[in-house]
Amino acid sequence: EQIAEECDLPLVSYTITHHTRQSAIGLPFIQQKEYGGKTYSVTEYTMSEIIASVYDRMEETGKQEGILFIDEINCVSETLAPTMLQFLQCKTFGTHAIPEGWIIVAAGNPPEYNKSVREFDVVTLDRIKMIHVEPDYQVWKEYAEQVQIHPAIRTYLDIKPGNFCRIETTVDGKRFATPRGWEDLSRFLEVYEKLGKTADRDVISQYIQYPQIAKDFANYLELYQKYQKDYQVDEILNGVIREEACRKLEKAPFDERLSVISLLTAKLNDGFLALSMMEDRLERLQKLLGGVKPGNYDEQEYPSALERLEGILAGVQAEWKYKKEAGLLDRKEAHLTFDTVETLDALVKELRAEHITETDAVWEKVSQAFADKNDQYEVQFDLCGEQLEHAFDFMEAAFVQSQEMVVFITSLNMGFYSVRFLGEYECERYYRYNQTLLFDGQEKEILEKIEKQ
Repeated sequence: EQIAEECDLPLVSYTITHHTRQSAIGLPFIQQKEYGGKTYSVTEYTMSEIIASVYDRMEETGKQEGILFIDEINCVSETLAPTMLQFLQCKTFGTHAIPEGWIIVAAGNPPEYNKSVREFDVVTLDRIKMIHVEPDYQVWKEYAEQVQIHPAIRTYLDIKPGNFCRIETTVDGKRFATPRGWEDLSRFLEVYEKLGKTADRDVISQYIQYPQIAKDFANYLELYQKYQKDYQVDEILNGVIREEACRKLEKAPFDERLSVISLLTAKLNDGFLALSMMEDRLERLQKLLGGVKPGNYDEQEYPSALERLEGILAGVQAEWKYKKEAGLLDRKEAHLTFDTVETLDALVKELRAEHITETDAVWEKVSQAFADKNDQYEVQFDLCGEQLEHAFDFMEAAFVQSQEMVVFITSLNMGFYSVRFLGEYECERYYRYNQTLLFDGQEKEILEKIEKQ
């Protein structure tokens, strides 16, 4: 899905365990054919449902290249095994080939996680490129920062990375905690917090089905929520630093300090994310609204600037509908497109209500609307800068140049939206601590090498 989105390619996804031989290769029918002057009844097959879906997606998107993803490929039934071998070798289901330009990707779980798995023989393995995927917390952590996995989960796994992915078989059955489980739990916690509810161990164990880890995280989450009240992160980012909070942190265990830093960076990232979304909206609006500028459109096609604006709105709505139906609209793109449509629609209604149609007057109104959006962006940008500076004030008051400052700087360096913000905002202390901490790290590494020699 990520590759398809990044490359703007259509994706067709099927779980092969849901298919019989008939649905995979098509249904037989009798066809009359002539060979050597004689007519024979020959069995042919209708198009496979899977191949038909590929052609349907090509029609919907107008794109000739794409990805066909087959899940649970090592769980095919005995009757489908020869068909899958033909599929991997010849890119065909029955008598119908997958269109040129389409790449086949398949996946399956190893036998220890799925009792239905069939071991591939050498003949099959010889026709594929096998990639073994292993769970890696540091890789997932980068992803977690970008998609805003709940900070309590990220902090907990920083402290106990061994609980990121654990799968065990016991006499009582399977116990497991998986990356998917943590992400699903994160989305649930977001909703619970909006509703003012607290997730307990029973709820957490529905997602983290490893009793010991579920209990451990439930205890940590309770502490994490307590730290939110005790340290008042919102006050810190508004410039209020309480001495008692700093003194308490001096005596606090490292886990508690790490949690407070996580709360701090999570709040900062909320602002960075909001700013990033505003910037993306501005860039999109700038491109679209530029089409209303006098001289930038065909006046014979659009007699008035308002009609041109309505044409732009209709185009965005049509593109949104097409991408949604074609499965090319990810969550972020959906939000951006919705906001764009909402802004353009409100602008059109306002112009209609005020009976403004003359080109220069429309352009003046459009320019003012964009300037207002830009002002909102500037306010958010300044707010993010102030909050970052206040965060550094607190870090210096509570920790100075310590291990905690390393954690804070590292969190900023790893955050997708914080890095984007720091590329535009000049924060002297961020660069200074980065240089100092980098130098200290290199010095420590050199000393360790000298000691070994």
